[in-house]
Amino acid sequence: MEIPFPPLDVTTAFLPFVAVALSMIGITVFVLARLLPRERSPLALSTMVLGVAALGGGSLLLLALMWVFVDPNGTTAWTWVLLAFNFMMMVPAGLWFVSLIVYRDRRVDWHGWLWPAVLAVVVVGSETMMGILFAVGGGNAPQTPVAVLALGLGSIWFYWSMGTVMLALILWLPIRGLVRGSLGALTAAAFLAPWVVAAPLVGIAGMGLLMTAVVVALYVHLGRRARIGSADLGVVVGLAVAFALMVGGQVAVVAMPGSYGAALAFGGTTALAMLGELAYVFRQSADSYYTDIKRIQVGTPSGAL
Repeated sequence: MEIPFPPLDVTTAFLPFVAVALSMIGITVFVLARLLPRERSPLALSTMVLGVAALGGGSLLLLALMWVFVDPNGTTAWTWVLLAFNFMMMVPAGLWFVSLIVYRDRRVDWHGWLWPAVLAVVVVGSETMMGILFAVGGGNAPQTPVAVLALGLGSIWFYWSMGTVMLALILWLPIRGLVRGSLGALTAAAFLAPWVVAAPLVGIAGMGLLMTAVVVALYVHLGRRARIGSADLGVVVGLAVAFALMVGGQVAVVAMPGSYGAALAFGGTTALAMLGELAYVFRQSADSYYTDIKRIQVGTPSGAL
């Protein structure tokens, strides 16, 4: 049986936009690598402001590019694109200069959820705008907001760009155990998700195999432990909730085939699961620096070499 490929929604005239989109994925990975260094050193608050502003500026640029296909006045539309590009280049730098004065030597507090959540929102928001750009600009442009969101969140450009970013995080971040495994499971789900709407039988079968493999791996991994800690239990519950949300969206796709509402339900719940997973991984990977420092301070006698 031939497996259908999810639509790319790319025409020859749209290839320059593809180059911009691929560049935005590279910029996202680069910014995250700067905000979450492998050596897990403390991060200046001004650097976080610069990174978040840069990612937000990228989303604004994608929004302006989408406007090219909405506004019949090409001159006005491209003017907005140039303004968004100027914003992306200058405003983050300006905010960084201001934050250097306001925050000085303050560091990002990774113990709370504020900055991990903000970082996750701007990353998922940027990839969502990419999916919407291709939904509006490529193939058959939808006419209603629900259709735009449904096709954007169901686009291969949204899911595979999210999958690429999460795969880069797996290779980059110093995370281990169930945290690494949970990110890997959602990364695999991101690469399978476009088939759920484009070819439900293939997509749902693939998702079912993935979830079964994850459950078996969890059973084997946790079965080797004499005691399950609260942190591990939190990862398991989080994965269960994420998979439950995605299964609910898949049920909607099967119950209402061809419905934009069903496609939006699946895309929205999957995006929400990815957002929560990214916020958790950001917090865990960065907060582990302070945990390691505390272990060193407690375990090393004063004055020891």
